[in-house]
Amino acid sequence: MIVGDIRDTALVARTVAGCDYVIHAAALADVAACTRAPRAAIDINITGLQVVLDAVVSTERVQRLVYVSSASVYGDGNPDEASSAELRTMRQMLESVYGRVVPQFHEQTSPVRPVSVYANTKAFGETQTALTLGAVGASYTVVRYFSVYGEPQTIKPNSHSWMVAWFAARAALGLPLYLNGGGHQVRDLIHVDDVAEATLRALVSPQTHTETINIGTGKPTSVRQVAELIRDHYPNVQFMETPMPPGDPLGGYASTRRMAAVLGWTPKITVGDGVARYVAWLRKTPAALPAWLFQVTSAR
Repeated sequence: MIVGDIRDTALVARTVAGCDYVIHAAALADVAACTRAPRAAIDINITGLQVVLDAVVSTERVQRLVYVSSASVYGDGNPDEASSAELRTMRQMLESVYGRVVPQFHEQTSPVRPVSVYANTKAFGETQTALTLGAVGASYTVVRYFSVYGEPQTIKPNSHSWMVAWFAARAALGLPLYLNGGGHQVRDLIHVDDVAEATLRALVSPQTHTETINIGTGKPTSVRQVAELIRDHYPNVQFMETPMPPGDPLGGYASTRRMAAVLGWTPKITVGDGVARYVAWLRKTPAALPAWLFQVTSAR
């Protein structure tokens, strides 16, 4: 393991020169943090990426780079994108459940419409990866992660990302669960174990050369539904509706047909099972509850 900064040009060049494959996942990967500090987001997520891309271009050893992007690049989607009777029927059904049209995001047909600084840096990164590596014929794959969760993910202060970890941690301490905007935002939650396998498959599959691939389950889950899954394990927990934070998309869910076709694989872990696993891990690992959250509890 080499610990360093992706903006350290010399270190990155030396490290990449000894690699057959590169997965670029380093980022300021937090919507709220990027909104508060856009210059830091640009410095890390854009300048840092260029350092990595330059290092890959300078060596002939690297067989492929996988750039980790995000479903946030889709923004809130376009409710008028339904292109088939089947999809329109699905959207009507979801609208009756969630009270709004819930878009399904397709890699080739859904436009990129970022609504946050973080998403904007990821959208730029996708294009820059294709431009830089495509110019020299280097192989790359872009993976758009949907909402990744699972052990050992732990919460960050002043953040509204990683809702499974947030809800579980607050419930464990008897704190109410904040439902931003009423919890009607929709996410496609995919367990980190499935994300890891999908990323490795994208790294080595001949079919993923220059592809952009959604990494999700293809199943929509609202924030409120996640809170209810947490309440199954902590029956006394209370919900509290709070305002929608800036840059938080209403969201949608992944089209996974392309992922299944090029990776020959689909995710295995359901949201219910994944939440249960996280709660069990948190109960066995109380040190995962940060000290600052205890201070919130004592100040109630």
